Amino acid sequence: MQDAWTLLSWGPNGWLDDIAYGVFVTVALALATLPVGLLIGFLVALAKRSSEPSLRLAGNIYTTIFRGLPELLTLFLVFYGAQIGIQQIMRLVDPSASVEVNSFVSGMVALGVVFSSYASEVFLSAFRAIPAGQYEGGYSIGLSKAQTMRLVVLPQLIRISLPGLANLWMILLKDTALVSAIGLSDILRQAGVAARVTKHAFLFFGLAGLIYLALAILSSVGIYAIERRVGRQEVAR
Repeated sequence: MQDAWTLLSWGPNGWLDDIAYGVFVTVALALATLPVGLLIGFLVALAKRSSEPSLRLAGNIYTTIFRGLPELLTLFLVFYGAQIGIQQIMRLVDPSASVEVNSFVSGMVALGVVFSSYASEVFLSAFRAIPAGQYEGGYSIGLSKAQTMRLVVLPQLIRISLPGLANLWMILLKDTALVSAIGLSDILRQAGVAARVTKHAFLFFGLAGLIYLALAILSSVGIYAIERRVGRQEVAR
């Protein structure tokens, strides 16, 4: 047991500082991916409810592709595909150029497009749940389409879509473990390195599991607080 405490200590004889860095990378990646996924998902939802057939088709193709591909495959396609594409472009300028794509950015893009494909469906369902009279009421008092969207529709959209987006956040938090496959030092990769070096696989992977559970619990507390605040604002109206 003393050996386990030594391994989980800070400093040169322990691995806790490395695991803590992995926690930082995991949380930073999830937080960086969230606004990207929300923005793209919202725009895709707008495209899918557009009166323009080409926009609806593009939105449906987007969600079909990224909901159909495994997340790990999407990650590999973004990481290696972007690297090949940028290298080909750079070689037009300098034939000897060599480019390495940042694994953090690749992970953010890959997880962002997957998140957005599911978020678009959540937003689309929320749009459908808002009565048409809400739009007509906004127009009747002289609001433009943009003002109606911002002042009338968006507050209701956020409230309706919040439970679905909260579930997607929890999935995103777990999916960050996939970036260990492209060399990013997240929780799972740091735990894997520690397990291989020390031969204490159960200890470090068990610790990783507890950390993910702790992050999920903290997220649940935060989501509950947000839902209560949104609910109070709705009652106040």
